[in-house]
Amino acid sequence: MTPPAPRAPLKRFGQHYLRDRNVIEKIVAAIDPRPTDALVEIGPGEAAITEPLLERVDRLVAVEIDRGAAAELRERFPTLDLIEGDVLRIDLPALAERLGKPLRIAGNLPYNITSPILFKLFEARRHVSDATMMVQLEVAERIVSGRGVKSYGILSVLSRLFAEPRLLFKVSRHVFRPKPDVRSAVIRLDFPPANETPEEDAFLVRTVKAAFGTRRKTLKNALAGGGFGGVSLEGAPVDPTARAEELAPEQFRALAKFLQTRTKERNDG
Repeated sequence: MTPPAPRAPLKRFGQHYLRDRNVIEKIVAAIDPRPTDALVEIGPGEAAITEPLLERVDRLVAVEIDRGAAAELRERFPTLDLIEGDVLRIDLPALAERLGKPLRIAGNLPYNITSPILFKLFEARRHVSDATMMVQLEVAERIVSGRGVKSYGILSVLSRLFAEPRLLFKVSRHVFRPKPDVRSAVIRLDFPPANETPEEDAFLVRTVKAAFGTRRKTLKNALAGGGFGGVSLEGAPVDPTARAEELAPEQFRALAKFLQTRTKERNDG
């Protein structure tokens, strides 16, 4: 079907439409879709990768918040399983249950809600097998950063504890309409089986956010200011005088388990 005339991207949704055929093919190859996949595309927009994905899978679910774009997608692709709405409000575990298997996520993420989407994927990691997404280059670099560099932070730690992150390739800002002010990159997150409970995951997120809440403070002071003021750090598995950026991801997991135990003891007492 002949595509409609180009739509005006909406600034409030952070829309930047991908126009370069070579980059589109590279992204689709990175996704590596298979016919029986439970593939979910976030923000299809003008269907740059939607169309080639539909050619490769038996069923494609797409989540689009822009009413105008959704109407055009329905007209162009009658077989597309389209959910019109905010991806942050989508129940991913329920969607995985409806499709009968873990989800594979793809999309050109709106830069203004990239972090909330990532946290949503972390929370739903038991129902997601992998995610191949275009994000702002700065965010991609934070995701794959190791300790000892300035970009190491909350996303770095949680991405490594909940998934196996990779920066696949960088994307020039000149392949979008309109051109964004920043460069982009395609990342991939592979989610291994979870050994922790959802409650342990939530406490880990809380711990990491508190620790990095004030980067210049020691862990002891940062945690106290982040909601753990009444929890003793005596016997903690990490040095309370260290700073968050000095800890490896697995040390945060050990710290979170320690804090969870101490918090429970305090509440039970």
